[in-house]
Amino acid sequence: MTATGDLDARMTEFLTNVGDAMGLQLTVTTEALDDATRVSIEGDECDIFLQNKAEGLDALQHLVNAAFRRDHPTGRIVVDCLNYRRGQDSELRETAVILATKALETAESQEVGPLNPYARRIVHLAVAEIADVSSESVGDAFMKIVVISAGD
Repeated sequence: MTATGDLDARMTEFLTNVGDAMGLQLTVTTEALDDATRVSIEGDECDIFLQNKAEGLDALQHLVNAAFRRDHPTGRIVVDCLNYRRGQDSELRETAVILATKALETAESQEVGPLNPYARRIVHLAVAEIADVSSESVGDAFMKIVVISAGD
């Protein structure tokens, strides 16, 4: 088994054990992305992780990253439940493009957030694909605002 395969197996076992401890039957799969690994969980009642604006999913993401980030080739692990993050990521990218376009049209900076580090990265990557627009995280807390500006 490759080093990545071993890591995937350990993350799968970890999340399966978390589910077992909660009385949930989880199906855990991993998917290699360009610069990360997506770990997806599904199963009856796993939507419990999506309650309260997905606080449970965020906590699970934090635990998995704390446990396995050092062993991951890029240090980026995304935990998803019922494709929640995939949908949220898509909406966030669309919002970033809309705000970048508005910044170009009006020459006024646009703000989005406050966002956690994962969400900020999605905004920064989306903005980086648009010419003559830049983005910057502002704030000194965990949750920061992203300012999108034209002309850089």
